[in-house]
Amino acid sequence: MRGFHLFILILILLLGLSCDSNTKNRNTSTEIEDIGIDGTSFQLMEGDLLFQDSDCGPFCDAIEKVTEGINGAKFSHVGLVIRNDDNELVVIEAITDGVVITSLDSFFARSYDNNNNSKVVVGRLKEQHRNLIPEAIEFSKTKLDLQYDDVFNISNNKYYCSELIYEAYKHANDGQPIFELQPMTYKDPETNATFSIWEDYFNNLNVPIPEGKPGLNPGGMSKSTYIEIVFLYGKPQGYKTS
Repeated sequence: MRGFHLFILILILLLGLSCDSNTKNRNTSTEIEDIGIDGTSFQLMEGDLLFQDSDCGPFCDAIEKVTEGINGAKFSHVGLVIRNDDNELVVIEAITDGVVITSLDSFFARSYDNNNNSKVVVGRLKEQHRNLIPEAIEFSKTKLDLQYDDVFNISNNKYYCSELIYEAYKHANDGQPIFELQPMTYKDPETNATFSIWEDYFNNLNVPIPEGKPGLNPGGMSKSTYIEIVFLYGKPQGYKTS
């Protein structure tokens, strides 16, 4: 039973550590511009949210099938851009290793499409809310090395990707959330049956499926009225451009 769980953790960890031989060197400074799929230039900033269409197999497929993001995008992960001690832009995120710091190169390498564009969309807090960024980042840093929330419980002092950012900005906003909790579902919307991958997952954790429990996901977060989508590194599945 534990062997299955270990297999899943190793699978997702390998995804997070994977590197493409054609990986682009992403900028670590806001003084240098990136170029998007439409040819526009862009400067990544501390506090930006990186919404990602990850390629992790059945788990990501199940997540994306029940959650629709901004403009129809299918997101399965999100991270927060911060500066490290060397003043380089990096990503703080909650993955199976727990809350960690990840280089931009490693983050983007998880989701390159056939055209070598990473399926990442950048969300940025609207100008009137950017005063929340410093405190949200400091909160996130205090959670480094805490365990990954593998049962998706919003109240257990462990964190999954969306939960970390939700709590960070809730803390920065004097306890008022800027992202909305919604009832979670692990059911296929076409059949109303629980995805088999989730049945196996929670059975091997020996916990009930948290169907209907409060939570959140990258897709829902990308629709928050507190943020605006400012850049596409690549086009996620389902994303509709005007």
